[in-house]
Amino acid sequence: MYAVIATGGKQYRVAEGDVVRFEKLPAEPGAAVEFDKVLVVGQGADIKVGKPFVAGSKVTGTVQSHGKSDKVTIVKFRRRKHYLRQGTHRQQYTEVRITGISG
Repeated sequence: MYAVIATGGKQYRVAEGDVVRFEKLPAEPGAAVEFDKVLVVGQGADIKVGKPFVAGSKVTGTVQSHGKSDKVTIVKFRRRKHYLRQGTHRQQYTEVRITGISG
């Protein structure tokens, strides 16, 4: 069984037992989290598509850890204009193990 959920402005396809990195969630490691914005639930040929969400369905998981992803370099440059700005960014994430899909 799999589901497509929306969180952090993105959509993720998850299955039970998966470990997924989401945008940072306000939960402690070991805490249970629920995702109720489920767009699609499917198992084999049986697929439920929501308008926009599937009613009565949810995905549960436990928070494994928090962290920062790899460093990304940002460069703003205009040729022949003496303009160069450089910076870096590290996005924070939360690792969640999916424990159940209902719906």
